[in-house]
Formats: sequence, C-alpha cells, structure tokens
Amino acid sequence: MAVIIDKELCIGCGSCAGACPQAAIDLDGEGKAFAGDACINCGMCIGACPVSAISAPEEEIKADKEWKGVWVFCQQTDSQLLPVSYELVGKGRELADSCGEELTAVVFGYNVWGLDSLIKAGADTVLYAEDRELSLAFEIPYASLMCRLINEKKPAVVLYGATPFGRTMAPMVAAGLRTGLTADCTVLEMDEETGLLKQTRPAFGGNLMATIVCADRRPQMATVRPGVFTAPAPDEKRRGRVEWVPWSKAADKGLKLLDFAAAKEGRKLSDFDVVVVAGRGIGQKKNLAVVKELAELLGGDFGVSRPLIDEGWAEYPHQVGQTGCSVAPKLLISLGVSGAIQHLAGISGAQTMIAVNTDPEAPIFSVADYAVVCDCMDFARAMIEELKGQKA
Repeated sequence: MAVIIDKELCIGCGSCAGACPQAAIDLDGEGKAFAGDACINCGMCIGACPVSAISAPEEEIKADKEWKGVWVFCQQTDSQLLPVSYELVGKGRELADSCGEELTAVVFGYNVWGLDSLIKAGADTVLYAEDRELSLAFEIPYASLMCRLINEKKPAVVLYGATPFGRTMAPMVAAGLRTGLTADCTVLEMDEETGLLKQTRPAFGGNLMATIVCADRRPQMATVRPGVFTAPAPDEKRRGRVEWVPWSKAADKGLKLLDFAAAKEGRKLSDFDVVVVAGRGIGQKKNLAVVKELAELLGGDFGVSRPLIDEGWAEYPHQVGQTGCSVAPKLLISLGVSGAIQHLAGISGAQTMIAVNTDPEAPIFSVADYAVVCDCMDFARAMIEELKGQKA
C-alpha cells in the first residue's frame, strides 16, 4: 500500500521524489506529488516533506491465521551461499517443526550454486529469483522483491543473517511491511500456547537478556549473527522443491549498483573449528603470544574479549562477543575470561568449551563443559608443551 499524499498541502517541491529510494514518487500534470505502484511504504518521503503533506496509510493489524510458515533469507556472495544461511535454515527447521508448518528458504542472485543443499539442510521449498542484475547484492531491489513476496505468500516468521547486508536489508523490509524486527538474537523459540516467536537478545548494554515478541504484526522478523547457531548436517534423503520467482526490473529504480569490490581478507575467526579466547586474566599483552601459539598448534585462531581490544592488545576482527563476532567452533578454550553476558552472547554456539580461570565463581563456568580452576597461562604453557611433545 502506497503512502498517502495530501494534494491540498503539497507544494510540488519534489523533495519527496528525491528522497524515494524506489523512484516511486513523481509530479503530476498539476505539479502535485503522487506515489506509484513501486512504492514500498518505507517512509523516507514522509520525513523529507517540508509541509507534512505525506503520511503512512492506516492498516489493520496483520496477525491473523492467514500468515503461516517460516522463511529464511539466504544471502549469497559471488553465487555462493553464505554459511549463516545454513545456520538459519537449521534453526528455522526447528521452529517450523515446533508449530507444524513448512520452512522456506529465499534466495536472490544469478547462477547461485547449491540450492538443493538448502533442502538437504532442512528447507521444504526454495524460492529463487534469478537475474544477472541480482548477482550483485543490492539492498534496495532485494528489499522491494522481499516485500512483494511476503505480501503474496504471508509467512508468519522471517529470519535474516545479521551480516552487513542483512542489517541493511531487513530494516527496509520491516519498514515497508510496517512490522517489527528484533536484531542480533541469540535465542529463538516458538511459544506453544500463543504461537508467537520468542526472540531473545542482549539488552541494556548486555547487562540482561530481553525476550521480545511481535504480537500484533506479521511477519515476525529477526536477524541473527553468523556463528550463533550451528549448521545442521545435510540429510541426503530429504526432498523438496525449487520455485522460480519472477523479478521485474521495474522494481530496480532510483539508485543503481554498478559494481562491488569485496574486501581482500583471509579466513575469519568464525571459520575456524578451534578458537582460543583470551581475557583480562592473561595478565600482560606479551602473554598473547602464548595464546596465539596454542591456537596455531591446535589448528585454530585466537580471539579476545572486549577489554583487551580497548587496551589495544589486539585488532577488532579478533574480538568475540556481542559487539564483536560470534563463533561456533567445535572446540573453544577460554583463558582468563570472566564471562560477562556480552561475551557469552558470542560463544553460545561452541560445541565443546573448556574454561580456565582462577575464580571458581566466574560466570564463564556456568556455560563451560569443562571448568579448570588455575592460572590460565600456566594451563596454556602446559598444553603447548604437551602438544609439542606429541609432535616430536
């Protein structure tokens, strides 16, 4: 539904047309603004109008039983699906099963490889829109197409990866649909009594965990950072269907993405199966060399808690926690980390965790599989000596 423009108040200045990312607003023969079919009701023009001539339409609550199923938006880069897509499909399968509904994976791109792998990961249906112009991920046409599909098929729940792209696209979709969006969730579960999606995330600077529900609007939407959930093992026996979705280039108006240059970087911390995380308890900056050596011997990489970043001991890409990266390795060794909520939010996906701290009451022990009460550097050096002895 398009925005409402009061012709009597409109002065024909064109500010709204310039602000519209969809190029959906133009001036008519009388010099008055009007909104075309491409309008996704994002509200950008409302704030741009100097005379308050534009308003959002009043809509009825969208929380009826017509909205069913769980969707996962699966982002691709260079025609390759990102790992977070499989992580969310795994969680989406759990949510869909808990309410007896279907799981749909949504993919936009060109020559995207591995659509069937989403079905093996748990999807019942893959909605796929393909066009050469969709190969370069651009938030505006993606959001417009997503809004159209959601209005047509009415999913109850939609999940996005909290990648830089997802953090931009998801709010556009939420604004266009006039629904809610909970960012950086660490826990997602369906309430069996109400059928609502319970979305849990750190709040108030990470000092507590807040559970949020979107009771009166649909779809219920959330973003989840990579590494929070574990990707499921593929089930080669699963069967599903791929449904091709038409994409109209008319939706790609206004700004146009000409090219995309990816950052040149190596493996990310979240890509490693083993991560050794250092906290303030390592004592001195020079002890990071010991942490790095242990990580290398185990075939992994090192991470740090935020205080070490603030002290300038390590670079930001190595920060683990709410304001850093989330990791879900097979093995995580925590050295001298107390375990603040902000940090725990980034390591909840670890399959096995060994925590080492001199404080037997440290919060990190409440989530660890193995708790070692001792000096963390003594532990690290002893482990290094043992590993080197095995290789000798």
